[in-house]
Formats: sequence, structure tokens, C-alpha cells
Amino acid sequence: MTDNAFWTLPPDRAVHGSMGHCNITVLLPPFDVDARTLPANDPGRAAEFAASFGTVDAVLEEIGPRSVLDVPYPHTRVDLDVVQAAAWGHVLGFSDPALADNSNDTPLLTEARSLRERFPDARIVGRVHFHGGASHTEDLVWLPDGALFHAAGWPGDEPFEVSGDPGAIAAALGVSAVTLEDLGLDEEDPADVEWADFAALALGKADPWGREEIRTTAFRVRHTEFATSTMEELYFAGA
Repeated sequence: MTDNAFWTLPPDRAVHGSMGHCNITVLLPPFDVDARTLPANDPGRAAEFAASFGTVDAVLEEIGPRSVLDVPYPHTRVDLDVVQAAAWGHVLGFSDPALADNSNDTPLLTEARSLRERFPDARIVGRVHFHGGASHTEDLVWLPDGALFHAAGWPGDEPFEVSGDPGAIAAALGVSAVTLEDLGLDEEDPADVEWADFAALALGKADPWGREEIRTTAFRVRHTEFATSTMEELYFAGA
């Protein structure tokens, strides 16, 4: 099977849409770690973690180290074959353009369910942002005790789907009411809330995705047939 067997579009086809953050983090105990003290990424474990995702059919090539801030803007179809993965000791991270969606599905939630089975003691946090004329977001916090918060939709679109109790999640994390107020959780329209900022509270100082010096490993992958088909519809709408 060739590396692009599931694509029907050529490698140089221009992308009509862009992703912002498209990452999911598995934080195993202890939860109070500071990202600045995390061990260096283990490329071997990172490759295994990338290969375990339901969006990935096979890891084809290790491209090399990359800052967590160096998420490539996908210009052409071939850019969509690049993912980032990392194993920083007890913290695992994955970034993949196939985690983006346009409300037809919830790929972030789907992957989180699989991770929940594999890592029952973990705090799982996902943040996905796709821009295609407007911004579609999907954000998730899943605590070890089973408490789950999930939000997905387009700003200004009805319904913007929110499940779970953000107040209960915040209480379990020890987040103050003042912090929640600052995030705008009292907004009447849930689409007006920056849920990615809320999800970040579940990682706190352990959040590895905002520091230039923290490295992932970039891999070229063959996405699954389903993930590839979904990306063709999402990133090449109107092409």
C-alpha cells in the first residue's frame, strides 16, 4: 500500500481551511507536575503513542524533533499527513489535523474514549480548533473519577453542544469562582465561551503545549481510510 493510498486528491492540492491547536494530552499522576520539569520526549514511545490513535493507519516516517509551538499551517494536502506526538515521562501528547471536524462527527471525543480505557487513572484534555470561514471548536476534559466535560460547535450556531457540568469539573480541580468568572462561563450563549481556556485549567502548570523549548517528534503517517475521507471533505470543501 502506498503512503497516500486513501487520498483521492494529489499531494499538491491547496488546502481550503486551517487548523489551530489540534491536540490531546494524557496526564497521568502526579497531576501537579510543572511542564518545565518534564523529561525530554522519548521518540520511540512517541511513535507508539501516535500509532495507537484511531486516526492513524500506519506511521511511515520519523521527521524529527519539533517544538510544540511549531504546528504547521497546512498549505497543501501532503501537509495533512504530518502529526506530532510526544512522551514526556508520565505526560503524553498528540497533535493531528485529523482531530478537526465540522460538526458531522466528534473525533476528539472518540479518541478520548479509547484513551480512557487504556489510561483509567489519567486526566485527559483535548483542544481542537478548525477555521473554515468560521471557527469550529471541540474541547474536552475527562477526569479519572469519570467526570466528563465536552463542548463542540460553531460560534453563533445552534445548537452549540455542551455536555457535562463545567462547575463540577472546576470544583474537582480546585478552580476558584473568580477564575471561572474571568473565563466568561456565565455567558448566556455557550458558543461565546473560550472552552479551550477552560480545558487548559485541567492541565495547569503541566500544560506542555505553550512552551517553545518543549519538543515533540513529527511523523509522517498514513491516516485511516475514514480519517482521510473526512479530511478531504473538511479541508478541501469547495476545492
